[in-house]
Amino acid sequence: MTIALIRQHLQDYAPLGNVALSRKEGWRDFADAPSLVAPQVLTHRQLRALSADDAEVYNHFRQLWHANLGPIRTPQLTALHEQLSTVVDSNLQFGDKAKGAVAIDAYPGLGKTTSVLAFAKAFHRREIRIKGTRTRDGHQRWPVCRVGLTGNTGLKEFNRAMLEFYAHPGSTRGTSADLSRRALDCVTSCETRLLVVDDLHFLRMHATSGVEISNHFKYIANEFPVTVVFVGVKLAERGLFAEAQTARRTTLVGMRPFVIDTDTGRREWRTMLLAIEQGLVLADKYPGMLADDLSDYLFTRSTGHIGSLMVLINRGCHRAIATGRERLDADVLDTVSNDEDAETARRELQAALDARRITTRPTRRRR
Repeated sequence: MTIALIRQHLQDYAPLGNVALSRKEGWRDFADAPSLVAPQVLTHRQLRALSADDAEVYNHFRQLWHANLGPIRTPQLTALHEQLSTVVDSNLQFGDKAKGAVAIDAYPGLGKTTSVLAFAKAFHRREIRIKGTRTRDGHQRWPVCRVGLTGNTGLKEFNRAMLEFYAHPGSTRGTSADLSRRALDCVTSCETRLLVVDDLHFLRMHATSGVEISNHFKYIANEFPVTVVFVGVKLAERGLFAEAQTARRTTLVGMRPFVIDTDTGRREWRTMLLAIEQGLVLADKYPGMLADDLSDYLFTRSTGHIGSLMVLINRGCHRAIATGRERLDADVLDTVSNDEDAETARRELQAALDARRITTRPTRRRR
């Protein structure tokens, strides 16, 4: 890939840095964006041959690439997509029948939002391929609506957020019922089929606003021709399934961290590290750099949470490029701070690994 082509790619991908998934235009840019193309791995000699300006462009593109690695097709992501596909693709009932919902409930840092967005992106593309960009009545087709909640979201704010996704001019005025009817008009006119409600744990389900929202979700299930996908943390404890009708209609799906207490778990960990390793664009990377030489170290620093791992890898690559080290090792990664939960659990895991009470190495390694 030439530097001129890299400059063109940087211009093509620039709008994605400004994407807001809570707006339909931002969602469209995210869903329709071409896949990021990996820059060529240059040798030290080739790096030295670049002019200062060209080196800056090349390194910036590498940083962009490493910051957007993935999503890695882990067993957890595969299992989640299978569950989502089963529910969503079987929800072909006509409008007189309520559709089942899905609740993705997992601890932070396990990739649940990333995995759901990857599924929703593929669903959006498939719907457009099959049915076109316009509905039968000539409206824009928006297969997916994504709403993110905040700590003070009430019924009116939730309906307003849906309307703001569609850029409806009536999102700032009217009662909750008015906003709800407008949201239904948007969903039916745009033939939306998937409603993603992210960060549901921010909602206090036992508070008055939470009860209103819970009842509103039942209304959506009954009246809106969509499959709702809830994403959050400890949703059962927060009261999502307290109402019998919601509990009956909602399939609960979890995501687990990587574990190393079984050989299967250790092989999954190694396979993922090999996949990440192949995607790195560093002059001195080599086979086994992550999966062999840093396996224990990376598990200790991430505690098996893919979110923490990808942050560590991304920041480590930034340091490796900035310092000219062009590889990942413990010395480089020790200069990088990770999230507080991972750093807090690091000492206990490190002690267990040092004492050989646990290991990340599978009994039989598979490349």
